[in-house]
Amino acid sequence: MARKRKPPGSQGDPRMYDPDFQGPVAKRSCTDVLCCMVFMLFVIGYVLLGLTAWAHGDPRRVAYPTDSEGQFCGQKGTPNENKTILFYFNLLRCSSPSVMLTLQCPTTQICVSRCPERFLTYVDMQFLNKKDGRYWEYYRQFCKATARPEESLSDLLSYGDCPSAVYPSRPLLQRCLPDFSTVNGSLTIGQRTDFQDGTGSSLTVIDLSKVASDISKILDARMIGLKVFEDYVTTWKWILLGLTIAMALSWIFLILLRFTAGFIFWVFMFGVLGIIGYGIWYCFLEYNNLKWKPQSTIMLYELGIQTSISLFFHWKQTWFSMMIILSVIEAIIIIVVIFLRRRIHLAIILLKEGSKAIGYIPSTLVYPFLTFILLSICISYWAVTAVFLATSGVPTYKVMAPEGQCMHENETCDPECALAGAFASYYWAMRKPEDIPKYPLFTAFGRAVRYHTGSLAFGSLILASVQMFKVISQYLDRRLQKAQNSVARFLRHCLQCCFWCWEKMVKFLNRNAYIMIALYGKNFCASTRDAFSLLMRNILKVAVTDEIIHFVLLLGKVLVSGIVGILAFLLFTERLQQIVEGPTTLNYYWVPFLTVLLGSYLVAHAFFSVYSMCVETIFICFCEDLERNDGSAEKPYFVTPSLHRILTKKRPVSQRQAE
Repeated sequence: MARKRKPPGSQGDPRMYDPDFQGPVAKRSCTDVLCCMVFMLFVIGYVLLGLTAWAHGDPRRVAYPTDSEGQFCGQKGTPNENKTILFYFNLLRCSSPSVMLTLQCPTTQICVSRCPERFLTYVDMQFLNKKDGRYWEYYRQFCKATARPEESLSDLLSYGDCPSAVYPSRPLLQRCLPDFSTVNGSLTIGQRTDFQDGTGSSLTVIDLSKVASDISKILDARMIGLKVFEDYVTTWKWILLGLTIAMALSWIFLILLRFTAGFIFWVFMFGVLGIIGYGIWYCFLEYNNLKWKPQSTIMLYELGIQTSISLFFHWKQTWFSMMIILSVIEAIIIIVVIFLRRRIHLAIILLKEGSKAIGYIPSTLVYPFLTFILLSICISYWAVTAVFLATSGVPTYKVMAPEGQCMHENETCDPECALAGAFASYYWAMRKPEDIPKYPLFTAFGRAVRYHTGSLAFGSLILASVQMFKVISQYLDRRLQKAQNSVARFLRHCLQCCFWCWEKMVKFLNRNAYIMIALYGKNFCASTRDAFSLLMRNILKVAVTDEIIHFVLLLGKVLVSGIVGILAFLLFTERLQQIVEGPTTLNYYWVPFLTVLLGSYLVAHAFFSVYSMCVETIFICFCEDLERNDGSAEKPYFVTPSLHRILTKKRPVSQRQAE
């Protein structure tokens, strides 16, 4: 007997039986055309931005300091080949807050071969030069080529040919900075605590120390960037090898899931617990080794960036904190597995059903490689464009640093709609694999690109907008944190919680909306509404399956990245020298290590997302199947009887009638 149709409500109308429906709709039209046009305009603009940056950018500006004329200091084949150090005329001008944003000091800068070693003002130089011409020969090293010793102080300040005074300095990261020293516990420059600035005013060592500290932080940041780049140049082959191992492991696990899903789950779980246990043991060893060593009481904010990073891993508190964090994670995983063991069993059944779909559509296992290649191209293009864009422009002398900002747009698209279409074709085939259409993945991919690029862009735009508002709120929170009372802090935490929930909800709806687009070919808004209504009508089943599936697959991702991460850590810390000779001249071993660790996780995520999308698509189709059919001979279910029995706790009508 046919089921009665429920009255319409906030959850939408259930699907009705349609004898002609056999999976993804073949006849469809373009959706969200306006969003597609806007997306294409952004892509074209992004390409033009890259071409403009490549035409006007110069990556040498990252490695070499440049003077006010745009000439590089110390580069071979240039007029400043023997002048490797940058000298600032008025270092106090570098204390402007805008310097931290633009990385440009609004004062004349020239390339010199050495830094000043003495105190000398321009006026004193003119007086002493009348007796001994060597004073001008010394002072002119720090002046422009057009400078003359006869200029008055007013002309000097007007034309800016020479600094009004020089101070004892030393080269630091190819820049002349004050040479500070401590005498009897007091900070001094050349054993002085105060001196003249050459314009009739007095300066103290404190004035220059603050400026030098700000510049040092900027230069530290630049130098860290250079050292990180050097580490990447040294280890890029090993990084690629690590990512290749991650791809191979992910591929092997996907194939094994096809045959032994239950066994592989336990491999995932015990493997992750073992890796975290190794991390706890290693953190304990490092903490125990440092426990008996004297520890510095200097805080991180009192040090330079490079010094802070170097000392971070030499503090026992660091390893103790990581040991506690890993122990908590280990305990949480064990508790989750114990209390959710029945739901995990259900997730394993769904993974087995997904394995059948992947087995019938083996081309889906190639899909992660395509995604990985496309993402690599996009990321490489973005990185190269960013470097050229940051070093583009015509060098000009600016009195005041500009207050503008440079916005860099980056668009991404979500390719999951193609996988959803392929797996939907599998589900709605009554006889598997005979009724599965040929090349379902490429057919679904072609439909997604041809008809639904605008819908994919629309969903990505909504998610990006939510994330942008989240970033803006976090920025405002940091800026206004000191001026907030307890009520404001409470409202701030509530707002952050709302943004977090909003972002998670949008991501969840996006995935299911893409599945509905692959099924029916409607626009994004209509597909989102249909997906939401369908999920609300099956909310209990959703709660049981969705997060558990993600938890099981998360264990697999962590296991892959953990195995590759441990190998990378042992290699880059020179603990495998007897087995393989790795890089030995790294500035920061954690740079390639974290790159391999994060990259391995992303690679594993790309591969395991095939299973995630497969299971989610099968579940959506299952909910549709329950509403369209009743399991009778006239309206048979497309779902397998075993999966139907597990998800609904009952047998189809046809089986009950047969008994």
